[in-house]
Amino acid sequence: MCALSPHDILRQYWGYDDFRPAQLDIIKSVLDGHDTIGLLPTGGGKSLTFQVPAMIFDGLTLVVTPLISLMKDQVDNLYDHGIKAVYFHSGQTRREQKLSLDRCRLGISKLAYVSPEKLRQQSFLEEIRQWHISALVVDEAHCISQWGYDFRPSYLNIKELRHILPDSVPVLALTASATPTVVADIAEKLEMHSHRVFSRSFVRDNISYIVRHNEHKDEMLLRVLANTSGSSIVYVRSRLRTRELAELIKAAGISADFYHAGLSPEEKSQRQDMWKTDKTRVIVATNAFGMGIDKPDVRVVVHYDLPSSIEEYYQEAGRAGRDGRHSYAVVLCAKNDKALLTRRLADSFPPKDYILQVYDKLCVFLGVTVGGGYNNVFDCDFDRFCMTFSLKPAPTRAAVAILSRSGYIEYVDETMTHARVTVLVDRRDFYSLELDVMTDRVLQALLRLYPGLFSDYVTISEQRLASAISVKETDVTNALVILARMHVIHYIPRRVTPYVYFPTSRELSKYLCIPRVVYEERRDDMKARLESMKQFAFAENRCRSRIILEYFGEKNAKDCGHCDYCRSNRGGADTKDAEAEIKMRVMAYLRQADRPLTFGSLVDAFPTRRQLATDIIRELADRGVLIIEGSAVKLP
Repeated sequence: MCALSPHDILRQYWGYDDFRPAQLDIIKSVLDGHDTIGLLPTGGGKSLTFQVPAMIFDGLTLVVTPLISLMKDQVDNLYDHGIKAVYFHSGQTRREQKLSLDRCRLGISKLAYVSPEKLRQQSFLEEIRQWHISALVVDEAHCISQWGYDFRPSYLNIKELRHILPDSVPVLALTASATPTVVADIAEKLEMHSHRVFSRSFVRDNISYIVRHNEHKDEMLLRVLANTSGSSIVYVRSRLRTRELAELIKAAGISADFYHAGLSPEEKSQRQDMWKTDKTRVIVATNAFGMGIDKPDVRVVVHYDLPSSIEEYYQEAGRAGRDGRHSYAVVLCAKNDKALLTRRLADSFPPKDYILQVYDKLCVFLGVTVGGGYNNVFDCDFDRFCMTFSLKPAPTRAAVAILSRSGYIEYVDETMTHARVTVLVDRRDFYSLELDVMTDRVLQALLRLYPGLFSDYVTISEQRLASAISVKETDVTNALVILARMHVIHYIPRRVTPYVYFPTSRELSKYLCIPRVVYEERRDDMKARLESMKQFAFAENRCRSRIILEYFGEKNAKDCGHCDYCRSNRGGADTKDAEAEIKMRVMAYLRQADRPLTFGSLVDAFPTRRQLATDIIRELADRGVLIIEGSAVKLP
């Protein structure tokens, strides 16, 4: 083991002086060799709880994670901090995998990120046997639980690692949202014994949970955005609606854009950057805008459509206020939202006959014959698949998910976000190459902009290359293809479609078995989750924060004092008198002023009641009694 302490490692590689709550407890537990479960809310710093021990352990830390894009981002980020890491997933080329395997065998890498479907390959498991592994990490560990909101059947293969690795190798399971039932199931599935559980409270004191019931959601959305300031996220459940609402918000004079999984990698990257740099204030997005999105100063998260569970809602609402400043999580509700949640259950669990039909048609679409497909990966344009067979997208996507949970396919609905390149020849060989002017310019720019091409695959941007030498992006792509054909480089263009992996050979659909635990039991569980979401959204006499805390098993939860319920039911004569006085004085200040007053100046007028004054001013704005425009407050 390294002689440096966790604090030494933290300062040396990340430049921080101290850990967040619960981080150090988890790190010490892992370093002491204990199986550990870490429950850290969104933004709680999960990654450091295994990256710091990885730098102290002598061997390799193996990290199982479900998101390929996040896996790649973490590896790139570790390299930026001077830490060597690799990743493995089913979409890699053989050459990429070989380079990563070599780094693990030789002990060059400190961390290896692995997608769960890779653990189905016996050849890969045999490779792992040869590595010196010091710790096993399961990220997004709720995915292993049948009762987790995002169960992945491939996660069940993780327990095979426990049989391969020595008993002395500690297992760390991490999740941002888990009920007591899910925590117990995680421990069972990972065969943990005498494990330790560390958690941070799910309380977010700086977030006010607000539910607004209004049949005119568009109007209410604009009012919420007009009466608040700073970066905002609006979550919806349809790609079409992201565009429609973004246009509506822009028409109201607020900068906005939309985001969903169907955008190209360049569009995603550009829109994220515009929002992160505050050039765009509001991003309207599906849940594709989630993992890996870390902007500390998000002031408002609005849910235009209801999520399917409190776990999902908590994850998304938790993207507000990561800087610790007061922020708002607003849910917009209409009367028919209850019925829409009920309909979502039917869409998520189509009839079993329909599921079998989807399996057959998907195999035909991909060209997989009976007995074929084993251990192969196929690009799959889901929209084209649905159009080809006149299938409705919602139940078809659900059918594909159920087939994945049943172990017949693995559907990966994310793209390779960037192209990758490695150089195949020695530096000296460049002098003998006969290249046209354009190809030579592209090659020189490639070598100048991207170091490390001679030793590994490097993520590149054709757009950046084109901009650097003032040519069209198509010219860059053509030049890279020419260099690849000449075997000067290996060029992997960006992928823009999801893919399907077959862990087993194709079977006749009549022999497929959809297990009860995958269909009937999960359907009942989803029904219960939807009911909990209804209770949260439509409760009239309970603190919103308290509902969330009790859902996650926190005992003795207290009213938060600043959700919409608490704001409208503040107890005590003193509080009521204070509210009345603040309202009266705020309105008097506005009537007497010859120009709009700033939000800050109004709050400053009540130094001992700042939070109460803030809530009351926003409440008055919600009711239309006054208007907030940016930092200015005025009468209508």
